[in-house]
Amino acid sequence: MLDIKGLTKCYVEKKAVDDLSLHIAPGTIYGFIGHNGAGKTTTLRSVAGILDFDEGEILIGGLSIKADPIGCKRQFAYIPDNPDLYEYMTGIKYLNFIADIFGVGSEERRERISKYADLFELTNDLAQPISAYSHGMKQKLAIISAWLHEPKLVIMDEPFVGLDPKASHILKGMMRELCDNGGAIFFSTHVLEVAEKLCDQVAIIKGGRLIRSGTMAQVKGDDSLEEVFLELEDTSC
Repeated sequence: MLDIKGLTKCYVEKKAVDDLSLHIAPGTIYGFIGHNGAGKTTTLRSVAGILDFDEGEILIGGLSIKADPIGCKRQFAYIPDNPDLYEYMTGIKYLNFIADIFGVGSEERRERISKYADLFELTNDLAQPISAYSHGMKQKLAIISAWLHEPKLVIMDEPFVGLDPKASHILKGMMRELCDNGGAIFFSTHVLEVAEKLCDQVAIIKGGRLIRSGTMAQVKGDDSLEEVFLELEDTSC
């Protein structure tokens, strides 16, 4: 589903991401772990086609994000850590706008908007301007918009920040359902307990370089993910 091959991204003379290679297969919830400034957001933005990169290749469903960005973007959805929505729009107008971009039919969009807005208890707020939404409500709207076109891959940067416990539980269920239906999730998080319980595979990055990856069992062994992460942070160069 997603192949990152030798990804390198530099800012002036500093390598924010250094020769990173990962494979995220269909059916996989893949966690991306690292401290602030480790290169997680740079990687995710490169995968989403927002940032250009200096070396390497990113393939989504076999298509190159550089050679065929539109073909790639039809297949995935991206939720940044701070969703930048059109605040002059109402919630429902924004969702219809996103549905128009991805060519979602009128019947399908009605069903999906109704389903997810009800799940997140946002239905009664869709007529309100987004400028009146709290951070958590904006996060829920961004999640709904990401699921509207039934993407094969969802890329998320700290998706649980700002969500209440019920909304977090709902999102976890949506992530698992998407992967059970053959999709894939690639997301960053600082909430290691969530990653440990939710992820099938995980990668730990430090200073732009991959320091460990594999199935959750392979990465953490008999320890907790938090213990492994802290040990690697202290010992890795």
